[in-house]
Amino acid sequence: MIVVISPAKKLDFETPAPTTDFSNLQDINKSEELIKELRKCSPAKISKLMKLSDDLTSLNVKRYKEFKTPFSLKNAKQAMFAFKGDTYVGLDADSMNKKEIKFAQKHLRILSGLYGLVSPLDLVQPYRLEMGTKFPCGEAKNLYEFWRENITAQLNDLLKKEKVLINCASNEYFKSVDTKNLNAKVIVPEFREKKGSEYKMVSFFAKKARGMMSRYIIQNQVKDPSGLLDFDLEGYRYNKKLSSELSPCFTRDNN
Repeated sequence: MIVVISPAKKLDFETPAPTTDFSNLQDINKSEELIKELRKCSPAKISKLMKLSDDLTSLNVKRYKEFKTPFSLKNAKQAMFAFKGDTYVGLDADSMNKKEIKFAQKHLRILSGLYGLVSPLDLVQPYRLEMGTKFPCGEAKNLYEFWRENITAQLNDLLKKEKVLINCASNEYFKSVDTKNLNAKVIVPEFREKKGSEYKMVSFFAKKARGMMSRYIIQNQVKDPSGLLDFDLEGYRYNKKLSSELSPCFTRDNN
């Protein structure tokens, strides 16, 4: 199985990664195209485009300016250890052992607005460019058009062997995948919290749970979708009543 997750706004490029192993992005040339266009934008345009505060605007304008290839361990960091948002709290990559990191490198991918389809050990530099940003580049009207063909082709290449894709990414990021031309069964786990007499999806908890599910797959080397149903971390249990074949639902009564 291949698991896809979203990136995170929160980054950590100060703490050393637990490994010096790394890989290189497949589409760094396309990233450079985007950076070239971003550098042409005024701070005011960046602020409006991404709805950023003055401080965050200044930080990201500086990031675009300082973006430089080739990437190395001196000027970049492995993606899985650089992102630190809610999903990555659940993933807890820093505590993975060598065997788990190796499995993640084969079976986990991150969808990025600047870097496209990213392997866990791919080197990245700090940035802010969400996939939903209405930013045209070349003939593409937005980032979905810019990335969709490449991301889908790369996933299909991986899925020649794996056959199943587990979508633990947000809707914003998974829209970058052309599911009509994806040669795989797509399974989308759901995570819900008990609110009164019903189970509802709460974004904050769902993001962390997607990371925990990804970690569970990696840690247990789950290679068949049926193995997902045993997921039982932090109070979540498989809820057969609310599930379907392509959308297993996991619920918990207390959080």
